[in-house]
Amino acid sequence: MKTFQPGILEPLPRLARYLLFTLNPHAEPADALKRLASSVDGRKIVVGLGLSTIQKLGAHIEGLRPFPVIVNAGVDIPSTPAALWIWIRNDDRGELVLQTRRLRKWLAPAFELVQVVDAFRYGPALDLTGYEDGTENPEGEEAVAVAIVSGQGPGLDGSSFVATQQWLHDLDFFESLPPEAQDHVFGRRKSDNVELADAPESAHVKRTAQESFEPEAFVLRRSMPWADEAREGFFFVAFGHSLYAFEAQLKRMAGLDDGIVDAIFTYSRPITGAYFWCPPVKNGQLDLQALGL
Repeated sequence: MKTFQPGILEPLPRLARYLLFTLNPHAEPADALKRLASSVDGRKIVVGLGLSTIQKLGAHIEGLRPFPVIVNAGVDIPSTPAALWIWIRNDDRGELVLQTRRLRKWLAPAFELVQVVDAFRYGPALDLTGYEDGTENPEGEEAVAVAIVSGQGPGLDGSSFVATQQWLHDLDFFESLPPEAQDHVFGRRKSDNVELADAPESAHVKRTAQESFEPEAFVLRRSMPWADEAREGFFFVAFGHSLYAFEAQLKRMAGLDDGIVDAIFTYSRPITGAYFWCPPVKNGQLDLQALGL
């Protein structure tokens, strides 16, 4: 029987909504989390718990830590922690709205909704620049090995760590670039998604080549474009059995390894950044035994 939240490995939905909650300072989260756990099976609603919530419960999850603040020449990567992250997956916008209402009621008064980001699938799995995301994503049993914790015992096996970042694009600038320059930002041709042999060292595929790290740094990407009335970008989501792989890639993107900054930063920047622990499931609901619940 699978013990991980199935939505982590299932294909991207047509529509999605990301909810971020803060924990009211005088509230105890246990009852609200129990209500959430009994109502969610991890398929259409994927749940991640922030470090502040876990510490409020007096619990400890080995490997969960604060999201790093990274600053380098022309690069500012913020840390914006939250108490709770929920990814609603659906193909019906009405269901996203109604499910958000239900979640707010289940979680009140301990948790307060502070941010809603609406996302969508563009083409097969494209960024708004038109380039494919997640080309090197692991699949099948390899995806499970990359994204899901194992060998740690009941309450931990089947869990996952997730890194989230909301990236804000400057599409006017990107679209002003010649096609070849656009391809060199990513290191792939937009027309056929083939990796370029002559891509510069700043190309995104070279900065994040997962097998080039020691140890290798594979993640399972489940990112989607987002847009509101005035802005647009990419909501980056990466699951892993630990946070090592994501953090290794992020530091290299920022130029901390060799001084070469990922060309992604020429047209986009992250405006949020947070880590969460996604509990396993047991008997069709979230398993919170690792938190003493």
